Amino acid sequence: MKVLLYFEGINFLKQSGIGRAREHQMRALELLGYEVVEDIRCRDYDILHINTYGLKSLILAHKAKRMGKKIVYHAHSTEEDFRNSFIGANLVSGIFKRHLIHLYNLADVVITPTAYSKSLLEGYGVKPKIFAISNGIDLAKYQNIPEKEQAFREYFHLSKSQKVVISAGLFIERKGILDFVKVARDFPDITFIWFGHAPLYTIPRKIRQVVKKNHPQNVIFPGYIRGDVYEGAYTAADLFFFPSHEETEGIVVLEALASHQLVLVRDIPVYASWLPHGQAVIKARDNQGFAQAISKYIAADNQAMINQGLEIVRHRTIEAVAEQLKEVYQIVMKGDC
Repeated sequence: MKVLLYFEGINFLKQSGIGRAREHQMRALELLGYEVVEDIRCRDYDILHINTYGLKSLILAHKAKRMGKKIVYHAHSTEEDFRNSFIGANLVSGIFKRHLIHLYNLADVVITPTAYSKSLLEGYGVKPKIFAISNGIDLAKYQNIPEKEQAFREYFHLSKSQKVVISAGLFIERKGILDFVKVARDFPDITFIWFGHAPLYTIPRKIRQVVKKNHPQNVIFPGYIRGDVYEGAYTAADLFFFPSHEETEGIVVLEALASHQLVLVRDIPVYASWLPHGQAVIKARDNQGFAQAISKYIAADNQAMINQGLEIVRHRTIEAVAEQLKEVYQIVMKGDC
């Protein structure tokens, strides 16, 4: 089988969760032995698998429809997670929602990462059959490796005894970056590190100011980092704190769980069906709850919770995703959708 896998604007998106989703899809399709192409000039493919929603994605989808090609649309985006992101997003979120519905309705089937995002799309009135398939995680990549942990601590000049809380995501309000900084003010003896980046001209002024100067000394914004330092941070830190207000899954949460890390998230619907509070992760609703959780858990014995979180991501490996993609592709090719 030959798959045209399309991610519009990948140079911009590679620093986001969608960029990691691309890596995982490529790996999954390679495991299945499928031929994967990314050149939109290709015409002899069997399935067009689109992951983005820009103008080129729209044109490519309509072209595929005219050619009678099978289309799988990967719905990483919703109106809910578009809001409170970049400058002007809230003003056009309604238009954006109608655009998404049009795009997703061009597909033979739609894939989205969780049961929660599937329910949102069904509520929109998206017509094709929708499958919930995780973005997946490479378990082998996030193991406890002393050399990586040392690289992380040396990079940030951290002693072995220094308590560290990390997070990761774009510099957008929806990710909870403002709450991350506010909570950090209550813990001056703990180092808080936010991995990630976004072009500062695309984000509101209040976010720019926080990232550039209006944050306490114990908060670090190192930008986009991958490799040993980033992976070492996941296993060496004392807590992964992800106060995002809205997600379709949250690949960084999967990464943290795979790293045998204690995870604190906002109590939002996307986690309700697969991340039980107090068993696999810690959940809180507001900054007071986040602060109480950090105080309670950061120095406690959390191994049972960490083990349960790891067990959950073992069902979301790239190998498991590959088998689920295979089933969806077979349904599409048979016309059973």
